[in-house]
Amino acid sequence: MEIKKASFLGHDRPLNTSIVVCRTPEDAMNTGRDSVWDGADALGVQIEHMPPELRTEENLRRIFSSFGNRPIYVTNYKRLYNENTSYDELLEGLLKMLRCGATLLDVMGDFYCPDPIQITMDREAIAKQKAAIERIHDEGGEVLMSSHVQKFLPGEEVLKIALEHQSRGADISKIVTAANSPEEEAENLKTVALLKRELDIPFLFLANGTHFRILRTVGPFMGVCMWLTVQRHVEDDTLNQPMTRAIRDIAANFDYIPQL
Repeated sequence: MEIKKASFLGHDRPLNTSIVVCRTPEDAMNTGRDSVWDGADALGVQIEHMPPELRTEENLRRIFSSFGNRPIYVTNYKRLYNENTSYDELLEGLLKMLRCGATLLDVMGDFYCPDPIQITMDREAIAKQKAAIERIHDEGGEVLMSSHVQKFLPGEEVLKIALEHQSRGADISKIVTAANSPEEEAENLKTVALLKRELDIPFLFLANGTHFRILRTVGPFMGVCMWLTVQRHVEDDTLNQPMTRAIRDIAANFDYIPQL
């Protein structure tokens, strides 16, 4: 009997998703297993860090199967080894990973038409994005649409981007802004409440900047659908991501349920 692939959707609690940034299949498998020991509910693989010649179906299946029956989030961003890769090729790479065991595919909000805050409003590009998302859904995949804004935005502006993701067929909206003061950090927490109230799909709202830790730690208790964590920090990863084992312990010991 075929085992049903684990999903990122329909959970009653946020997932501790440990991001694997590795340059070889062996390193990816070892880091993934260590992440599970540290409390990861799900795994994420940023394949753009791996040389293309190592991204064979055999290697991808080895990596993903080593994670056990856990949901797997993958990126294939247009950077690093993918800098000169076309968008159609990036899509085919995502679909290849889906067929090899991945679950949630990251389609950037400016896929087919680069934009400074990664949310294109070009009609032709949007039509292509919708077609790409439909292809992924037809093959049984889930779609996260991401916009790495990398600057502070008021909540209403964040919501506009999230609603664009939703309208294009994404299953999860991912938006990364910034906070560089206590005031902006507090506003980002208010944005979480706004997204939870107004959005019909799960969302992953994060921040960078100088004041990012509270949102990345507490956001999932307030409505963000998952934590993005790391088992260990390596070159080229996102240093702002908390440790997998730290979030495991915080989630196990922090009473966040409102008293009614």
